[in-house]
Amino acid sequence: MAPQIGELIERIRGLEHELELELATRREELRFTIENRKIRFEQEILAQHRLLKIGLLRYLLQARLRNLVTAPVVYAMFFPLLLLDAGVSLYQFTCFPLYGIPKVRRRDYLVFDRHNLAYLNLFEKINCTYCSYGNGLLSYVKEIVARTEQYWCPIKHAQRRLQAHSRYSRFVDFGDAEAYRRELEQLRCDFNHNGEKK
Repeated sequence: MAPQIGELIERIRGLEHELELELATRREELRFTIENRKIRFEQEILAQHRLLKIGLLRYLLQARLRNLVTAPVVYAMFFPLLLLDAGVSLYQFTCFPLYGIPKVRRRDYLVFDRHNLAYLNLFEKINCTYCSYGNGLLSYVKEIVARTEQYWCPIKHAQRRLQAHSRYSRFVDFGDAEAYRRELEQLRCDFNHNGEKK
């Protein structure tokens, strides 16, 4: 990897760390804590949230017609998501041990915490759970496929891609045949949590 690219990656990681610090500050402002994956709001904040909750009947009466009509189509996607989840999980549990690739932990990607928000009614909580599952699942799948790509073909594309996965920056450059032959075995063995080179 070119030194300039490595420097840019380090600057990005520094910005990600800064972002985490800002998010922690924001959590303090919103007066909640996370302890052992459990979210706790201060009682005063919890009471304010309950006042902002919209009842189920009012929620349905205020819903846009297009949202009500398309809801069955949206929720029908749950079944393909389940099938994808089962298939990719079976794949990683079968193949990753054979390749020596560490398994992706589901709980790092599928996060269900919005049910802790007292200002959401039952329908909103169901919607949030569905979206959390769908987006978390796709992130989980993306990491499984990223680890597979790192093992089988860790070569960058010639064309820029949007939202490259966490491991992409460590792949060899497109067209650098010598680096590919030299680094392939190392890349096949060198897995860690966030895809950084050791």
